[in-house]
Amino acid sequence: MSTLDPNRVILTGENPFIRLSDSDGAENSTDASFWRILMCPTGPGHVLYIKSELIEGPWRIYSDNIAMARWLQTTVQGMLNSETPVRDAQFGKSGDPAYYWTERVVSNDEEFTLTWHDIGEPLLIHTQPNEDRRYGVCTILMPALGAQLMRNGVAAAGSPWPREREGRPFSTCALAFSESWTEAH
Repeated sequence: MSTLDPNRVILTGENPFIRLSDSDGAENSTDASFWRILMCPTGPGHVLYIKSELIEGPWRIYSDNIAMARWLQTTVQGMLNSETPVRDAQFGKSGDPAYYWTERVVSNDEEFTLTWHDIGEPLLIHTQPNEDRRYGVCTILMPALGAQLMRNGVAAAGSPWPREREGRPFSTCALAFSESWTEAH
C-alpha cells in the first residue's frame, strides 16, 4: 500500500476559525476565517476574512499578500466575491496551542485579536478531492470550547458551541494546523 497521496498539493499552512452566535444553532454573529499560508502558487502570507457585528457592512478582508488572498477566494475559501476590498495589515501570533492561541491583525486604524482557549483533543481529518467538494484537505483540527474575537478592545458578542464530528467532541471554533489542500491531477 502506497503512503503517497496521488493528488497535487496546492497549499499548506494554517486556517483557525471562530464562529460565534448568541445561542446554539442561531445564525453566526461573528464568522472569522484566519489563514497563515506557508506555500501556495501566489506565495506565503496571512489573511483574515471576517464578518461580525463589530464591523459595519458585509465581509472584510485583511492581508499582507493581496494576490494570495484573491487566490484563496477563487479556490478553497471560495465564499467571497473578488470585489471586496483587501485592507493591508500586519500579523502576529502568540501562545501554546495546548492551552491557548492568539492571532493579532493590525491595520491602519484597527486591531483584531482572535483567541482560542479550552482546547480539546486534536482530530486528524483527511478528505480526497471530489468527494464532497473539488478540493481535498489533510488537517489537524483542535476544537476550542472557548474563543474570543476583539476589535479595538471591544469583544464580539456570542459564544462558541460544542459540536460532534464523527462521534468525537468538536466546536464551532477550532485551530486548524498543518493544513494541506489538494486537487486531483
